[in-house]
Amino acid sequence: MEEIELFLEEAKQLMDKAIDHLNQELSKIRAGKAMPNMLDGIFVEYYGNMTPLNQVASVNTPDARSLLIKPWEKAILNDIERAIINSDLGLNPQNDGETIRIGIPPLTEERRMGLVKQVKAEAEKGKISVRNVRKDTNDSLRKLIKEGVSEDLVKGGEAEVQKLTDSHTARIDKLIAVKEEDIMTI
Repeated sequence: MEEIELFLEEAKQLMDKAIDHLNQELSKIRAGKAMPNMLDGIFVEYYGNMTPLNQVASVNTPDARSLLIKPWEKAILNDIERAIINSDLGLNPQNDGETIRIGIPPLTEERRMGLVKQVKAEAEKGKISVRNVRKDTNDSLRKLIKEGVSEDLVKGGEAEVQKLTDSHTARIDKLIAVKEEDIMTI
């Protein structure tokens, strides 16, 4: 049935979006290496608007353990420094009047375990999103029975939704395994 195919395609797209979102969230969790995207969640007040840091400054990694932030305008240097200090990243910026340097401290075992917990929590959110898509799609498929679609076709559609759910859950598990290994590697 064409309607069932549409529901399945929509479910696949929504599950893919959940995995893309999980990837974005995992990229923000640092594994001891300096990465410019670590600062993606930081916003700076710029001409009265809260603006993402990467839109008011360049963020580079001169080496594996430090970040270098060079604002487009020197006037916002202190605002950038304050935003980094006020973030929950636990970073200590060094302002030299033209740029901001941030040294990334090596991770302690305790901090690594905390990051792994954070990764697992994000993974669970991703799995919940996938399961919610499955539930919503199955509910929509069951409504088709009332519209005259045969139960066998709906049951087949539900089986396909379960296959999609299982494959997306397996993808999430792989992402988590890779991120955990990255975090735990010294």
